[in-house]
Amino acid sequence: MNRQMKKGSTPTKKFDPHKNYQTTMKSIGYVVRKKATVEDYQRIGFKSGLEVHQQLKTKKKLFCRCPAGIFHDSNDYHAELIRHMRPTLSEMGEYDGTALMEFKTRKEITYRIHNQTTCTYEIDDTPPFPVNREALEIALEISLLSKLNIVGEVHITRKQYLDGSIPTGFQRTAILGVEGAIQLKNKKVGLIQLSIEEDSCREISDIGHQRIYKTDRLGMPLIETVTHPHCLTPDELREAGEYIRFLNRSTGKVRTGMGAARQDTNVSCEGGTRVEIKGVSHLKWIPELSHNECFRQWALLNIRKLLLDKVKTPANWKLRHIEVDPRDIGLEYQSAINYADVGYKVYAICLPEFKGILSHFTQPGKSFTNELSDRLKVIAGIEKPNITSTEDLVAPLNAKDFNTLSIPLKATEDDAIILIWGPADDMKTALETIQERCMMAFEGVPRETRRPLEDGTTLFERVLPGADRMYPDTDSAPIPLEESYIDMLKTRIQMDIADRYKQMKDWKIPSDTYTYLLKKNLVPVIEQLVKLGVSGRFAGTFLGHQLKFVEGKIEKHNDFTYNRIIEMFEFLNKQKLQPSIAKMMLPIIYQHPNMDFNSVLTSLNFKRRTKDDLLAPVDYLLEKFREIRVSKSSSPDVALNWAMGQLNRQALGNVDLKDLKKSIEKKLVK
Repeated sequence: MNRQMKKGSTPTKKFDPHKNYQTTMKSIGYVVRKKATVEDYQRIGFKSGLEVHQQLKTKKKLFCRCPAGIFHDSNDYHAELIRHMRPTLSEMGEYDGTALMEFKTRKEITYRIHNQTTCTYEIDDTPPFPVNREALEIALEISLLSKLNIVGEVHITRKQYLDGSIPTGFQRTAILGVEGAIQLKNKKVGLIQLSIEEDSCREISDIGHQRIYKTDRLGMPLIETVTHPHCLTPDELREAGEYIRFLNRSTGKVRTGMGAARQDTNVSCEGGTRVEIKGVSHLKWIPELSHNECFRQWALLNIRKLLLDKVKTPANWKLRHIEVDPRDIGLEYQSAINYADVGYKVYAICLPEFKGILSHFTQPGKSFTNELSDRLKVIAGIEKPNITSTEDLVAPLNAKDFNTLSIPLKATEDDAIILIWGPADDMKTALETIQERCMMAFEGVPRETRRPLEDGTTLFERVLPGADRMYPDTDSAPIPLEESYIDMLKTRIQMDIADRYKQMKDWKIPSDTYTYLLKKNLVPVIEQLVKLGVSGRFAGTFLGHQLKFVEGKIEKHNDFTYNRIIEMFEFLNKQKLQPSIAKMMLPIIYQHPNMDFNSVLTSLNFKRRTKDDLLAPVDYLLEKFREIRVSKSSSPDVALNWAMGQLNRQALGNVDLKDLKKSIEKKLVK
């Protein structure tokens, strides 16, 4: 029924946004990730790739001589620099869409500067120094390890960065290798390229029209490995991310810790478009994020179909709006009244033919209303909560308020009504933003960058930059790469990660340790222990289980390094002690890495005992067991294990436990 509603009337059928939300989840075929199958991802055309960013372990930054890797507290700074982003015409006489969006936000960008880590280069007052050769060499080694084709000449270019995270508005970057591949368990994933570039600032806050950065990370050397969109499930995507992360760490020349490695995840579904989830800091987030993003696009395509079925000429679609004072017209929605009381403007907006769209499922716990709310926050600078409607999933307008607003807005039963509020200066941009996002709904999936959240959902961050964002840097000369130089670098290349997996399998190391061992780059440590005569299985299990447990339970001393473990086994080898005692020594050297190993043994009350010393009380122990055993039918294995339990502490480090067990077993048989 398409007629104007009269004041006091209600829709012929009560609209339940929560029920509609669940219904649309099922109607578009949404599947919870834990229940999703390969067939589900084939059905929606899941396709994804990665851009893996990794900081390099260098002493200096990439294009200046400031120290790299020194970080400061947010409140520890010596100066502030304020800038505003303004768009300019390109050489083609066009404005970049991202630049226009950022300009509309009216952001004031503040940089907090510490004199120990920042110089005039970062603020574009000094030309760049020659590229850091240490960083370039590390990046080339990783390019070779990634089986990329190395360029003959390095050309520094500028890549536009318009969100303010780089004060100059661009990032200096250079492609080093192209068209390589990584070998996953069941498939190969192609690599498009590997680049070296300078890192951006760290964001402290982004509230309203104020965005604050600190510059200690700015300019640090960084590599970016870009894959083809060959990952067809979220788990393949995580596997590819882990492989690249492990490959980078296997060199021992990259930084580790929070923020040292970050992933941008590019996701699309059939009929959708590439959407970039920016700055995923944890690999374990990737499957949920990519799954939800793909189904978000699937939902947006369904919204497009629903709208085109109702609106025959989308180009003529336009919202209607009026400014209202909720106190004068008798609205019952309390939040709008509260915001009006503090001086905010309140606007009522009619979205023709949008009934049921605002509550349409997009992500778990989110609907199309969130698409509008996110953009109001980012582009108009209006902090959340900033919108509600009759279809809001949290605090909807009631039927009375809908009827109150429907008359002045000339709304029908097929329309949706929303309320927005905010500072007067932001409302023009807010109305333009809602009109723009609703028009995008007729087209399907907008090209955009989104911010990841820990629950697996994402927020709109900015419009996806165009393909023309890179151009030559006239301040930096090309760098030729001689074949002899590349051949020399090839001699340093570590074992491939695929070969590392095979190596650990050959050592019969438990597979549940692989991720930890590669993440911590501990396979070279295992190789050193094997050279000392320790079995690969024992070494891998020791590091993958005991060390992992200790790291999770005990605070590490700053002087502890994994080399100390190698030194411990060298000591045990020299003293002709069994490696089993290392399990008891590990927690002590982890906390006190400078303690002498003999002192460590003393603290454990360790005493040297021969095999005969240990076997001497066995007859007595077995007799005692016969006296205290609970059941007369106890098997010999129970007696054997009990005796081993009594002698285990004394035997550690002195004799091989398996050999001791066999000797006790012989006595037990007699």
